[in-house]
Amino acid sequence: MSGLSRRNFIKVAAGLGAAGALMPLRSFFSGSHLKGLSADLSAAPLLAGGSGTKPLVISTWKHGLPANDAAWKVLEGGGAALDAVEAGVRVPEGDPNVMSVGYGGLPDEDCKVTLDASIMASDGRAGSVAFVQGYKHPISIARKVMEATDHVMIVGEGAEEFARKNGFQREDILTDAAREAWIKWKQKMSEEDDWFPKDLDHDTIGMVAIDAGGNLAGACTTSGLAFKIHGRVGDSPIIGAGMYVDNEVGAAAATGKGEEVIKICGSFLVVEGLRQGLSPKDACKRALERILKKHGAKPTFQVAFIALSKEGEIGALSLQQGFQYALAAGGTNELVDAEHLL
Repeated sequence: MSGLSRRNFIKVAAGLGAAGALMPLRSFFSGSHLKGLSADLSAAPLLAGGSGTKPLVISTWKHGLPANDAAWKVLEGGGAALDAVEAGVRVPEGDPNVMSVGYGGLPDEDCKVTLDASIMASDGRAGSVAFVQGYKHPISIARKVMEATDHVMIVGEGAEEFARKNGFQREDILTDAAREAWIKWKQKMSEEDDWFPKDLDHDTIGMVAIDAGGNLAGACTTSGLAFKIHGRVGDSPIIGAGMYVDNEVGAAAATGKGEEVIKICGSFLVVEGLRQGLSPKDACKRALERILKKHGAKPTFQVAFIALSKEGEIGALSLQQGFQYALAAGGTNELVDAEHLL
């Protein structure tokens, strides 16, 4: 691929990457951001209670809805936030129709599907894997790294061997649909060509949750940028970039152009904003403004953050229009159009 084609590809793909909108529950329920929510607010404790609802789970994108359903089953039964976020993100990891996560994820430029994931518990433990091939659920491998070793991150062949030794089953995770998309991209890489798959669920799934006991956890998992350079790793497996949890103050996750999130330690920056007394929405805003400051003119890419405070207040914000997040609490699970800066 020529340098021009590569740059144009990254520009287009990153623009599809996504930016989320974080807002406190008290402002969230102004009405304009809701999609298909019942008008009977008394039937929804999340709506009636405003902020401070527990348990609660928030995740990125449309594929966050079924992920939230799985997480909520854990939380409503009194389960731990850590178990909830792992169970939640395993759903899109195993869904071949979600072409940006796990099984069915779009491959890199060599037609190899490489996966990244991270998980973090309320006690500060964390686990991460990156550049993993041949395993459907990198989030569970990441949890095993956290619980069975004193390491945080294992990558590539080392992570695959670790997975094998710990009983994970290797399998082919490149689907026919993903292979066909790669073939089309390979054949038509001109900037005039319309090669990017339509109706693609965007990007990473990041999820943060608080359980009935008030403990927080987070998870993040992705197949990364479609048709990326072989070996590329984004923000998702990097603790403090793609996801971060501090049980004293809150948790955050990112989606969008991972390189930009890495450069500002994005999720950590959001959580530190919570520590300094910012609302979840304002903490997300400050992180996004840090990115904007570095670029001057309006950027062509997207970045979004979701955040959850220790008190159960949520927020979400994106650079560009188009990001959606899923919010589950009090028996409701709704997809929300996020606010955006630009």
